[in-house]
Amino acid sequence: MVKFTSNRLLLFGATGDLSRRMLLPSLCALNAEGLLDPQIEIIGTARSEMDDQGFRAFARQSLEQFLPAERRGGLATFLNRLTYQPLDATDPGGFAALAEKVGKPEQGLSIFLSTAPSLFEPTIRGLAACGLANERCRIGLEKPLGTDLESSKHINDAVASAFPEDRIFRIDHYLGKETVQNLLALRFGNLLFEPLWNAAHIDHVQITVSETVGLESRVGYYDDSGALRDMVQNHMLQLLALLAMEPPVSYDATNVRDEKVKVLRSLRAVADGETVIGQYRAGAIAGQAVPGYDEELGKPSNTETFVAIKAHIDNWRWKGVPFYLRTGKRMPRRTTEIVVQFRQVPHSIFSGRGARTVPNLLVIGIQPEENITLSLMAKVPGLDRNGFALRSVPLAITMPDAFAGPQRRIAYERLLLDLIEGDQTLFVRRDEVEAQWTWIDAIRALWAEQHLEARTYTAGSWGPSAAIALAERDGISWHE
Repeated sequence: MVKFTSNRLLLFGATGDLSRRMLLPSLCALNAEGLLDPQIEIIGTARSEMDDQGFRAFARQSLEQFLPAERRGGLATFLNRLTYQPLDATDPGGFAALAEKVGKPEQGLSIFLSTAPSLFEPTIRGLAACGLANERCRIGLEKPLGTDLESSKHINDAVASAFPEDRIFRIDHYLGKETVQNLLALRFGNLLFEPLWNAAHIDHVQITVSETVGLESRVGYYDDSGALRDMVQNHMLQLLALLAMEPPVSYDATNVRDEKVKVLRSLRAVADGETVIGQYRAGAIAGQAVPGYDEELGKPSNTETFVAIKAHIDNWRWKGVPFYLRTGKRMPRRTTEIVVQFRQVPHSIFSGRGARTVPNLLVIGIQPEENITLSLMAKVPGLDRNGFALRSVPLAITMPDAFAGPQRRIAYERLLLDLIEGDQTLFVRRDEVEAQWTWIDAIRALWAEQHLEARTYTAGSWGPSAAIALAERDGISWHE
């Protein structure tokens, strides 16, 4: 593997929504902090017909809308880095003009591919034909990378025909979030947790990813995908893998991803009764009435907007520990949260005094707030007849309070910088993707075999009542 820092970044889909909201603001913020090489050039390409000045005007408007003013330092310098070349990826003849615009990438070219899945193959062929897939070129791939294992392999084979694995950067933007990376720091930078991070001391784990929004602009994609493929297959399984993996030999791309894929391959096939799917009906979010899924879609559908799963990892560390996963749209609040519940103390010395202990909880908030809270039992100050009252109290780390500097970074800032510099640690390897799809495909096959119907839940609630029962059968309540 030849490691190099790119002096050119080529953005496919440069006029799309992801570029407006995430990519251009991330690059501008990196530029403002001096993290981009002063010589780097950023070339945008898409079907839209515009010239360099038109793209710069588009970028300025996007930055003013989506990036706080205090993070736009050196805006004029950043805009001058931008150039643009229109391209229809289905027209092989257009790639020659793109290659001419990019120039010879002797110092390295990073390509960010954010296009419709149907354009992946013609784009890869065009890049290879015009000389933009040589040993000084690498490519970042935005999801979705397929809809099942077979289609994922088809896409990965097409990419591998022009780029070897060490120059392919599959993006899961959750891995760019600060608190997700803090999972590794929390586990492997502190002696406190690792001796307890196993089935002997942990009772269960919950991972929740909830959204208040409905379909928004994703109508066509989401109805073909559903919550399982949209959220569980990538984001949630990556969180689970980071949470459950063995200590890697070192913090580098090979060792970290080796350990993650072991977890994904250890996932037990989900059994009958271990999943619940739902679809929201009309209700209210933050006091505002919202329509049901069918009304938003404009037709009846059985696509799940909510899924809850009881998962198991069959290895020595986690045997017998349930992992409860749930995700849904039109839920009461937007949150991504991991809850690790430790086992109860084996014997309470305070029971004779009427004091009740509760298990310790480690709660890792990923969004919208980034924080880590560990609840511990403590004596309530004061006097009572029994002489002892206990209460669970939190030890909390709130990232903005603990660290100076910009805390609410866009996840793509980290990922774009790593793509430019060639660090694959926070990107997903092919065998990880295929292990994820293998597990997801088995769940979908189970649903098809059972003719499972999505249960309705009211928008603004925490999903179908069956999802509550899924955990409560084991004496567990969802953390809310």
